[in-house]
Amino acid sequence: MAHPLDAIKAFHNAFRADMKLIDASALESARSEKKLTSTIERFRFFNEVLVWHAHGEEIAVFPAVEAVAPSVSEAYEKDHRGLDKAFDALNDAVSANDILATARATAAFKFHLDLHLAKEDSHLYRLVRERVSMADQGKAVGIMANQIPQERFPELVAWLYPLMDGNDREIMTSIWQMVMPPQAFDQAKLLIHKAIGDDWAELVRRIPDLA
Repeated sequence: MAHPLDAIKAFHNAFRADMKLIDASALESARSEKKLTSTIERFRFFNEVLVWHAHGEEIAVFPAVEAVAPSVSEAYEKDHRGLDKAFDALNDAVSANDILATARATAAFKFHLDLHLAKEDSHLYRLVRERVSMADQGKAVGIMANQIPQERFPELVAWLYPLMDGNDREIMTSIWQMVMPPQAFDQAKLLIHKAIGDDWAELVRRIPDLA
């Protein structure tokens, strides 16, 4: 059975996958001395989702951690501010159409993001699993989910699902099936089907209730 925190890990994996695509595209542009590709523009929506995610952690997860492990979350909040600065540097480079600066900025952003997510997965969320009650874990994940503007949910699904592997798709869909009202989940299914196309059959195989 999917655990509420598994949804956070699935988002972390999607962030890693998208940043890898963005960084690879920037590096290729720099190597070939060609103009920046449309793939690099993914960083704008990528960062919007990252900000929603980070804000949710700061208002829901970090206070829960603080109650059971004082002073731990402070370093993670500083990481978030560092990611804000990494976005600003990348945004400035892309806006200036500076190919070399963009490649440098994506590499720095990716390094910082990968290190931050690895620390969260191995340390922060281990503390949450071990020391925070299941009820409070579920509450925190719910608060995080509510940071996503409802009108942007179709964009989120279109971004998220192609970046996830089969296991993370199964986990995320199962969690949404558990927590969403039936009518809302029916709409989510349509969005998921559109986002993953022919891979829908594999998701249905994993979750027969979707059929």
